[in-house]
Amino acid sequence: MCPSRSTSSTSIISSRSRWGKLTASTFSPRERRVLAALRTPAGVQHALDAMPYHLASTAWSPRRVWQERTAHCLEGAIFAAAALRVLGYPPLLLDLEAVQDTDHVLAIYRERGHWGAIGKSNFSGLRFRAPVYRTLRELALSYFEDYVNLRGERTLRAYSRPVNLARFDRTRPGWETSDGDLWFVAAHLAELPHTRLLPRGLERRLGRVDQRSLAAGLVGFRQQ
Repeated sequence: MCPSRSTSSTSIISSRSRWGKLTASTFSPRERRVLAALRTPAGVQHALDAMPYHLASTAWSPRRVWQERTAHCLEGAIFAAAALRVLGYPPLLLDLEAVQDTDHVLAIYRERGHWGAIGKSNFSGLRFRAPVYRTLRELALSYFEDYVNLRGERTLRAYSRPVNLARFDRTRPGWETSDGDLWFVAAHLAELPHTRLLPRGLERRLGRVDQRSLAAGLVGFRQQ
């Protein structure tokens, strides 16, 4: 899941100082100050956690998410990536692919050679990860035990490469503050290849999680 076959996951990671020069975007000065006040990836996650999870079929821009103070998975990840960009990180997304379940999108960041993630989810265990994972595979696998459907089945199967949202600056100018939905981001994620996490034989032998683990994941769960 790269912007192009010639772009590696390392080549799209730039220094924070370089990315800090590219954050003017279309946010207003006040919006940039508000996002900069979040200070750290953990601060961005805290802002997302304060927003209720909603179930509408929307793909709001980061500005709209901040105005509405609510988000679902995709919107939360795009918002977090835009906020990370203001903080000097590249605006990266990672897609987690599941079976008998919905996919999950994360905003990811790298510090001192280790990956972390920010997420908005209806399941309590599919949110923040501190930057302690050496590879994207390690980061993706950290979500495996918490990634279950309502039947308690472990459903995570694959992950993408990072997608840099800066790729849309020219083709979709103003995406960060758009009044329209950003379905083109979801379409891009869906079209890109994913790397399998498990051998197929092992997938067939997976059991369900116990009821206590499922109940823990459903803390705060909002149902349609």
